[in-house]
Amino acid sequence: MLPEEKIVTLLKNKKLKIAVAESCTGGLISKRITDIPGASDVLDMGIVSYANSIKARFLGVSEEILNTVGAVSEQTATAMAKGVCEAANADIGVSTTGIAGPGGGTKEKPVGLVYISVYFRNGKQTVKKLNLSGSRKEIREQTANAVFETVLNEL
Repeated sequence: MLPEEKIVTLLKNKKLKIAVAESCTGGLISKRITDIPGASDVLDMGIVSYANSIKARFLGVSEEILNTVGAVSEQTATAMAKGVCEAANADIGVSTTGIAGPGGGTKEKPVGLVYISVYFRNGKQTVKKLNLSGSRKEIREQTANAVFETVLNEL
């Protein structure tokens, strides 16, 4: 069974809703969830927020965070997950932000640097820093898999 199938089944059984805020994965997590029949019972909202202005306007990421530590940071991932959870009135919010490559990396923030976060409405939150390698597609797939693994572990 695929991890997204397990998540949809678990969320249905627990009567929980999930919302997704994606930057570097560009909708891949939402796509994989909605590939599963019955996903509409557990997913009401997914946002692809590539631009910082969208992260700020729709997900509540503060300008201070974006201007000081940047979009690819633990703080941004944390704010995105909480913001999408609140915007969708979901039980769980997940987020991804990172550099999938092949360009865009720097010495401080190289290609493959990704932050993921899982936020629960009760206030519990997990954030992980990933240092991935491979092609753009591989980094995005690895990121989605890490999100699914984290959600499953938390559930």
